[in-house]
Amino acid sequence: MSDIAPFHGFGLGLRRAHYTDFLEGAVPVDFVEVISENYMVEGGKPLRVLEQVRAKHPVILHGVSMSIGSAHGLDENYLARLKALAGRIEPLWVSDHLCWTRTSAHNSHDLLPLPLTNDALDIVCDNIDRAQEALGRAMLLENPSSYMTFPNDEMTEWNFLAAIVRRTGCYLLLDVNNVYVSAQNHGFDTTEYIAGLPLERVRQIHLAGHTPGAIVIDTHDREVCEEVWALYAEAIALCGPVATMVERDDRIPALPELLAELDRARAVAATGFGISA
Repeated sequence: MSDIAPFHGFGLGLRRAHYTDFLEGAVPVDFVEVISENYMVEGGKPLRVLEQVRAKHPVILHGVSMSIGSAHGLDENYLARLKALAGRIEPLWVSDHLCWTRTSAHNSHDLLPLPLTNDALDIVCDNIDRAQEALGRAMLLENPSSYMTFPNDEMTEWNFLAAIVRRTGCYLLLDVNNVYVSAQNHGFDTTEYIAGLPLERVRQIHLAGHTPGAIVIDTHDREVCEEVWALYAEAIALCGPVATMVERDDRIPALPELLAELDRARAVAATGFGISA
């Protein structure tokens, strides 16, 4: 299993609303990220579009239903289809979330939380080992947004993630919006969270918007807020040059609005690296 080399660049999620922009023009991004499951098929328009975009830009495959925390193990058919897509697209890397989504008989289509216990850690590590073996490549694992904790938790989420990295050799996708959302919901310190991660294994950072309230919800339906920009500045200064992406999955605006946010990410990162934007 080969290492994942750092890739410094700024990208967007490829969404249907912007297919024409990417196909007909020169979009100033360094990469695009796609939801893997939308393209794990034999053919069809989305896959054709992705192949055309791939001719212009590097692509990251970002999954939402591998169910890395499933006590039933991983779906071998899912892994085979993901491997076929990776072989076709040759992505920068493949990523998924620290969560579970299904039982042996039901797929929730939600990113469900895990208890932070040693038993759960064993299951997650076994599943990541299996996924990396099946794919023939190392993966990135994303920290989740969460809205509840378990009374039997035995460690912090950042310690849980650090243990996963040590045991499996996987890499991290650091979603700073998810850190902020979970910190607001559970009361932990965001600086302590980020400092507790093996930052040398971070290869990508996500930025996104959320819905504030008594419980903060990770909705990806609005601009990045000032508090998350501040947390990004803190994180990128510690991680150094890694890939940064702005996510928008609902109420998707015209492309120039997202590109403006991406320009802000470039400026924040440049300041963190101590260079001129």
